[in-house]
Amino acid sequence: MEEKKISMAVIRRMPRYYRYVNELHQNGVARISSGVLAAKMGLKASQVRQDFNCFGGFGQQGYGYNVENLRASIREILKLDNNHTAVLIGAGNLGRALMTNFKFDQSGFQLTAAFDVRPELFGGHVAGVPVLDMQELESYVERHQPDIAILTLPRQAARDVADKLCSWGIRGIWNFTGADLHLDGIHVPVENVHFSESLMTLSYRI
Repeated sequence: MEEKKISMAVIRRMPRYYRYVNELHQNGVARISSGVLAAKMGLKASQVRQDFNCFGGFGQQGYGYNVENLRASIREILKLDNNHTAVLIGAGNLGRALMTNFKFDQSGFQLTAAFDVRPELFGGHVAGVPVLDMQELESYVERHQPDIAILTLPRQAARDVADKLCSWGIRGIWNFTGADLHLDGIHVPVENVHFSESLMTLSYRI
C-alpha cells in the first residue's frame, strides 16, 4: 500500500512502536508477539497487526516478530537513517533545554545551528551547537539547506518566521511557540507541540 494512503493515526503510532521495540532490542530481546507488544503499549493485538500490515507486515504466524528486523523496518519507515538536519530558532530557556537534553540523533536528526536576536549569545555554543545571529538565518538556510526548523521563539513571531523559512526552502517545522501553524497550502508539514494540552488532558483524567 502506498504511504499516502496510510492514515495519520497509524503514522503517529509508529514512533511509539519504535520506542518500545528499540528498548526491547537494547535489552537483548530476540522476538515478541503482537499480544505482548500490544499490552506494553495499551493497544489490542489486532491493532498492532493491522498497523504493521499497512506496511506489508513484519511478523510470522506462530513466531511473532523478530525484534531486530522489526526495529530496522520501522527505522526505514520513519526514515531515521536519512541524516536529516535541523536548525533551531530561539536560543532562550526552552531552546537551550532542547539543545542540552534532547537526543536529536536518536530521532534521525542532526542539529547544526541555533539562531537568536541577542548579541551576547552570538558566537557561543550550547551543547556543541553554535548560536548565530538571526540576521544570518536566510543565508545559512540557503547555503546549508537544513531539512527542518525548530521554533522556540516568542509566539508573536512564529508565523512571520515560518513563512520566511518556507520561502527559503525549509521542508518541515517543529513548532514549540504555542501558536498553531498550518502551512498545508504550501505543502510544508508542521508538528505543533502544546505542553498545556497534555497537562489539561491529565487534569481531566485524574
